Amino acid sequence: PTGTIGFMMDCDTTGIEPDMALVKYKRLVGGGVLKIVNSTVGEALSRLGYDAHDVQAILDWIDEKETIEGAPRLKEEHLAVFDCAFRPRNGTRYIHHAGHIRMMAAVQPFISGAISKTVNLPNEATVEDVENTYTESWKLGLKAVALYRDGCKQSQPLSSSAGKRPEEPAAAAADTGTPAKLRRRRLPKRRHGFTQEARVGGHKVFLRTGEYEDGTLGEIFIDMHKEGAAFRSMMNCFAIAVSMGMQYGVPLEDLVDQFCFTRFEPHGRVEGHENIKVATSVIDYVFRVLGLEYLNRTDLAHVITEAPAGELIRHAHATELPVGREHRSAAHSAAESRMPEGARMRMVEGAGDTGAMFAAEHNKRLLGDAPACDSCGHITVRNGTCYRCLNCGSSMGCS
Repeated sequence: PTGTIGFMMDCDTTGIEPDMALVKYKRLVGGGVLKIVNSTVGEALSRLGYDAHDVQAILDWIDEKETIEGAPRLKEEHLAVFDCAFRPRNGTRYIHHAGHIRMMAAVQPFISGAISKTVNLPNEATVEDVENTYTESWKLGLKAVALYRDGCKQSQPLSSSAGKRPEEPAAAAADTGTPAKLRRRRLPKRRHGFTQEARVGGHKVFLRTGEYEDGTLGEIFIDMHKEGAAFRSMMNCFAIAVSMGMQYGVPLEDLVDQFCFTRFEPHGRVEGHENIKVATSVIDYVFRVLGLEYLNRTDLAHVITEAPAGELIRHAHATELPVGREHRSAAHSAAESRMPEGARMRMVEGAGDTGAMFAAEHNKRLLGDAPACDSCGHITVRNGTCYRCLNCGSSMGCS
């Protein structure tokens, strides 16, 4: 069974797929993380001849350290039995991608079709590793092979750690025993930004931003003036809290990852934005826009236009304000440095790429009547008579 069905059937591994990790974390669609511990380790240890006391000691070690490496009373020759697809959080051992290919090659002669299995590669895998994987698969007679590099997607649903590890505190703070005081970076009195009007589930939303001199985001305003005093006040307080966090150094990337895909009313179809067509909440819509505009997070958009980054357009309009030539040049330079090379070429030449325009129009036709994905909220695309999500790979009815 596949991953999601495997969880429903209480499977630890899926077919000939090795377990991703003895301890893994699954990110939930509505927010939060589910910790999953392999439940067959105890049975395997018993089959290897360990008594109940030793088995419990090893299981306690796995639960605490999230790896079996270094467990008490575990024999060195038995470590390979518990190797998994990904390197554990506090360990070093994992199954090399060549092992995945050889396992598939052993099974392929007994199957008429291709094998539904993913070859997992570590995050540091190189282009040569990918090339060798495909070449070796062809030599061994595999009919199909799918590769996945750990951490290559922004929204990876399953991983061997709950998230980023906290950074070590500053040495000075450790000496005194008190945390270092954060300093607020205040915005200039006159600043650039943009205003985006849209409707989320039929409710009008105005998103306004304020930027520093270098073009980075420093504050946001969320206006929904027809939703009542209580809801409007809560949105204003939330925008102030997010703005204060960014001014004290909270990365926008972390805020986008934290608040995207939150689900509550109002939600649904988005009208008024050319790239975002559906949102699971107003907060999801706001941070999709911020991620797209300031981080070039095209994975959060549903329709990719010819120039997905909005910074260049915003700063081009912002130069009409009565500011100094130096500020205008800095804003343009900062915006252009964050733009993809192709977008900068199109800006200079003033002409669009015919192929990109055709692809954008094709995407619009595919997304015209497509529903949102049940798993991650992205707009799906047609896959035969059903729909498939290009972000998480989920299929709504067809294989």
